[in-house]
Amino acid sequence: MSVILKVDNVKAHYGSIEALKGVSLEVQEGEIVTVIGANGAGKSTLMKCIAGVMPKSDGTISYHGTDITRTGSDKIVKMGIALVPEGRQIFSELSVMENLKMGAYTRSRKEDLSSDYDLIFGIFPRLKERLSQKGGSLSGGEQQMLAVGRALMSRPKLLLIDELSMGLAPVLVESLFEAIANINKSGTTILLVEQDANLALQFSDRAYVIETGTVALSGSSKELANDDKVREIYLGG
Repeated sequence: MSVILKVDNVKAHYGSIEALKGVSLEVQEGEIVTVIGANGAGKSTLMKCIAGVMPKSDGTISYHGTDITRTGSDKIVKMGIALVPEGRQIFSELSVMENLKMGAYTRSRKEDLSSDYDLIFGIFPRLKERLSQKGGSLSGGEQQMLAVGRALMSRPKLLLIDELSMGLAPVLVESLFEAIANINKSGTTILLVEQDANLALQFSDRAYVIETGTVALSGSSKELANDDKVREIYLGG
C-alpha cells in the first residue's frame, strides 16, 4: 500500500490560539483511518487544513507525494480529495438532486453523471425517494446521507468525513458507518473525525487520538480499543 496522505508537523491558529500544535499522521491507500478526541481537541481544524479551507501556520501536507500545503480548496477537490463538513452544510433551499449536482461542480459539464447517481442511490436509497425535496426539509440523517453523496459526486480518491454521527440517533449512525465501510470497499480511502469512539474504532483500520492540538496516541484501531487510557476516557471504561 502506498501513502495517499501525509500530514507532517502541521500547526494552525485561530487568532492567538494555537488549535494544532504540530500534528503528524499518514493515511495509506485503501484504509479507513479515524481521528478521535474530545471537543475542542483540534479534530475539525485538522480536516479544514487538509481540505485547504483553513491556512496552516507551519508544517506540510502532501497528497500522493505532492505538496498541497498552500493549495486552494477548489484545486484540492479536483486532485481527488472531498470533505463532508461538520454540521453537514447542505444547501437547504436546493433540492436533493440540485445538491448532488453541486457536488459535481469540478466535473466537465458534458460528462454523464448517471453512473454516479446510481452509485449514490445504491448506497443511500432514501435519497432517490426524495429527489425533488428541498435539502432543508430532510431529517438529520437524510441530510448527512446527502452531504456524503454530494462529496462522492466529485469522485474522490480520499474522502474526509468530519463528525458523521453528530446529532443523530444511534440506530441511524450504525447504518451510516456501514455505508461508509461500503464506500471504502468500492475503492475510496477514508479519513474520519468522530466523537463516537466506539463505532469509529470498530469500523476503521487505524486510529489517532488528538488531545489539545497534538497526537497523544496512534496505532491499529483494535489496539486502541483495548488501550486502558482510551477505554477510560473515550469508551466509557
